[in-house]
Amino acid sequence: MLELDIRGRDFNRPVLGEVRASISAGDRICLLGPSGIGKTTLLNAIAGLDKSIPASAVVGRDALNVGYLFQEHRLLPWRTLKANLKLVGVSGAAAEDLLAQVGLDGYSDYFPDQLSLGMARRAALARCLAVKPDLLLLDEPFASLDPVMANELKRLINRILDDHPDMAMICVTHDEADVDILANRLWYLDGKPARLMWNDAVRGVGRARQLLGQMRELHSAD
Repeated sequence: MLELDIRGRDFNRPVLGEVRASISAGDRICLLGPSGIGKTTLLNAIAGLDKSIPASAVVGRDALNVGYLFQEHRLLPWRTLKANLKLVGVSGAAAEDLLAQVGLDGYSDYFPDQLSLGMARRAALARCLAVKPDLLLLDEPFASLDPVMANELKRLINRILDDHPDMAMICVTHDEADVDILANRLWYLDGKPARLMWNDAVRGVGRARQLLGQMRELHSAD
């Protein structure tokens, strides 16, 4: 599906070193690493938002539909939820169906500022689904949510992925417990410049916590 050959230092992005990885259909990847290490920078590079990184560094992206759930919902505040979704090319009926899929049935005529943060994230997720993504990028989707709302959003994301088994996902998170809930692969980004210190399947509940503990101990000793 996607091949990464990102050499950040060569592309005027010194925070990133060499990041080489493959992403296949159905991969559910959680991307972890210390704060400020470059996780969002890597996600932006994969999405094609960082124009300093050439397209040749992310092979296959042009053939994919990519949905990106940013840390901020980025919904237009002067448009209703239905109108926000129609901006990406869906009909009014399809917009209402997408909102229902994310638990916002009956909210199509609401404005973003009338929603809680968790609801606004759901609406932004519906906008991602409107493009029928092959790859779903999530940048700290659970940040600033209370535990109940965060768990509801995790269950929703799992259900969406289960309903679309060929959809791949990369989710930036700081919580290793999210790996057990959401992921079948773990990426761990660390170093100066940053590179993938771990890129492998995750097998078994609690295995991610063990691996991350080993990674953190290793690099704190450097």
